[in-house]
Amino acid sequence: MVLTERQFKNDTEGKTIKMIVEAHIPKIFKNGAYIFISHKHNEDEYVYRLCEVLKRYGFEGYVDWEDDSMPLTTSGETAVKLKDRIKGSKKFILIATEAAIESKWCNWEVGFADAHKFIDHIALLPIKKEYTNYQGEEYLQIYPSIQTETNRQYENVLNYYIKYPDGKTMALGEWLKI
Repeated sequence: MVLTERQFKNDTEGKTIKMIVEAHIPKIFKNGAYIFISHKHNEDEYVYRLCEVLKRYGFEGYVDWEDDSMPLTTSGETAVKLKDRIKGSKKFILIATEAAIESKWCNWEVGFADAHKFIDHIALLPIKKEYTNYQGEEYLQIYPSIQTETNRQYENVLNYYIKYPDGKTMALGEWLKI
C-alpha cells in the first residue's frame, strides 16, 4: 500500500514540523544513530514529517540541507559529503514520491546506498498525491518499503512496518534497531 499525502499529514498533524529537525543536527553526528533521508528538495514537509515519525522510535533523521558543512552550491564536494553521510548512517530511507524517483540525485543516492547499506538497511517510503496512481520505478521494487495500517485503538494514528519484496514484514521500530 502506498501512503497518501493525506494519511501522512493526518498521522503527523498538530506537530511543529519545522522545529523537529532543526534542534537535532549536532546530536546526529555524535551518536552515529542517524537515518539518512533521501528526498526531493522541494518536498521538505515530507522530510520533517518523516523525522517526526523516526523520533517516535528514538532515531534522528539526517537532512543534507540542515548540515552546515555542506557547500552552498551543489558540486563534487557535495557528492563526497553525501557519500560519507550515507556510509555513516544506520539506515537509508528514500521518500519515494514521483518527483524524487525522477531526481538524478535521489537515484544516485539510492545506488550508492545499495552498495554500502545492503537490503536490510534501505527502505522506501512511497507517498502519492491523492487520487493518483503511484508510478514507482520498477527497479525500486527490489527494496523494502515502509507500509502503514491504521491503529485499531487510535483511529488517526498509523502503525508503520517494513515490507520486504518477498512479503516478509517487520515493525518499523524493530527494523530501525537492526
